[in-house]
Amino acid sequence: MKYINKQFVRWDDLDAFGHVNNAKYLTFAQEARFLWSTEEFSSAMRESSLIEMVVARAEVDFIEPIYDGGRFVDVEITVEKIGNTSFVLLYTISDGGKVFAKIKTVQVAVSMETKKSRPLTDAEREFLSRYQESN
Repeated sequence: MKYINKQFVRWDDLDAFGHVNNAKYLTFAQEARFLWSTEEFSSAMRESSLIEMVVARAEVDFIEPIYDGGRFVDVEITVEKIGNTSFVLLYTISDGGKVFAKIKTVQVAVSMETKKSRPLTDAEREFLSRYQESN
């Protein structure tokens, strides 16, 4: 299963070169990830502990520039891997079949009490596995 969220490209996302600034792609991913983890996980599990995570690593492959503000792009999220305390998310930013960027982040579950990594719960693993890519 894939989660797809529409992100609005604001005119102020464009830089001096007339295309979306590279840092904004991570913002698109972050906003989609937040909505996915709160809307989808909270609906499925009746709790919101999956938002207790931090980004340990982020990689972006820029494929095609986005030149237009005032439009929407799709941010598709899938799960690549589920570990003990972390999981890997894959994002594809696209519109109408044109892929603009591919992003990969490593998320680490964090205890809000200790501010240290914690094991993923069984409920979190079950939820994440629904979005895991088929091998």
